[in-house]
Amino acid sequence: MLISCRPPSCLAAAMLALCALAAPGQAVSAAGAASTAPQVEALGAPDHPLLAQYRAVSRQTAALTIYNRHLQDLLASQAQEKTSLEQQLKDIEVTKQEIVPLILHMLDSLEQFVRMDLPFLPEERQQRLAQLKALVVRPDSTEAEKFRRLMEAFQVENEYGNTIEAYKGNIVLNGTTSSVNFLRLGRVALYYQRLDGSETGFWNKEEKRWQTLPADYRNAIRDGLRIARKETAPDLLTLPVPAPEAAR
Repeated sequence: MLISCRPPSCLAAAMLALCALAAPGQAVSAAGAASTAPQVEALGAPDHPLLAQYRAVSRQTAALTIYNRHLQDLLASQAQEKTSLEQQLKDIEVTKQEIVPLILHMLDSLEQFVRMDLPFLPEERQQRLAQLKALVVRPDSTEAEKFRRLMEAFQVENEYGNTIEAYKGNIVLNGTTSSVNFLRLGRVALYYQRLDGSETGFWNKEEKRWQTLPADYRNAIRDGLRIARKETAPDLLTLPVPAPEAAR
C-alpha cells in the first residue's frame, strides 16, 4: 500500500525524502515508514549532533559571506589608492623636472649677487657657494635637501644686510697683501683699518676698489670696530657712506 506524504512537520519532510529515495516501482509500506519515523524525529531533535553541525556550518557560511564582502570593499579601496599613488608619483616626477632648473637658476643668481656685492668675508662666502655647487650634482642628495640648503644660503646672505660686523682679514693695498681690521655696516659700507691704525679706507662701489680715507676718520672707524665687537656701547659715528644707487 502506498502512503501519501504530507508536510505538516519535519517528520513529514523526512517521509518525503524516503519516498524520493525509493527505487522506481518500489512502494514504501506504512509499516516501513512508521519504522523510520523515530529516526527522522531524532534528526529533528535540538541536541542532535548533525543538527548542531548544520547550524555551525550555517554560521560559518554567513560569517564567510560577510568577510568576503569586506574583502571586496577592501580590494576596491586598495585599487583606488593604487591609482592615486601612481598619479602622485607622476606629479612628483613632473615637480622634480621643474624644481631642478629652479635650483640651478637660484644658485646662479646667488653667485652673481655675491660677486657684485661688497667684498666682505670672501673666503667664507665662496666656500659656501662651492659646497652648494658640489651638492646640486650629487646623485645621493634629494632635490628637497638641495633646495633647503640653497634657501639657508639665501637666508645667511639676507642677514648680512641687517647686522654690523668686525673681523680681521687680508687685502691687497698698493700691490702688497696686508692684514687689516674690517668694519661692515650691513650692506651699506665696508671699511678697513690697518692693525696699527696708520691707514683707514673703504670699498668704493663705483670704482670697485679700495680707497683710502683722510686721517680724520681714523677714530670713527676705531670706535665702530669696538661697537661691532660689543666692547663699547652703541654711539653715533661720522663716516662716509656711498650714495644710494639710482633705481633701474
